[in-house]
Amino acid sequence: MNRGERRALLHYRLRGYRLLDANARAGGYELDLVLRRGRRLLVVEVKEKGGDGFGDPLEMIDAEKTRRVHTAARAWLAAHPKAAGLELAVEAAGVRGRHVERVPLA
Repeated sequence: MNRGERRALLHYRLRGYRLLDANARAGGYELDLVLRRGRRLLVVEVKEKGGDGFGDPLEMIDAEKTRRVHTAARAWLAAHPKAAGLELAVEAAGVRGRHVERVPLA
């Protein structure tokens, strides 16, 4: 797990999420974080850039990346039948230093 993923995980843990999986391979792709809070299963794609001069980390997520994350999320869910009844949500977390910006991926 890289620094940005650790920072994002801390952000989510402070908000009551529990880590189920990290850097998981599913559907031929990788999922950075798979988290749960109550009945909600949250899959997070984490992006980090070194500083303001490098642009916004969320700019790195395009339609193809969104499609891949959704494909991997469905594959992960299919491989974990105990999670089948949970509400699935997918989002991106852009990490800039200590700040984490969350954006839903539709």
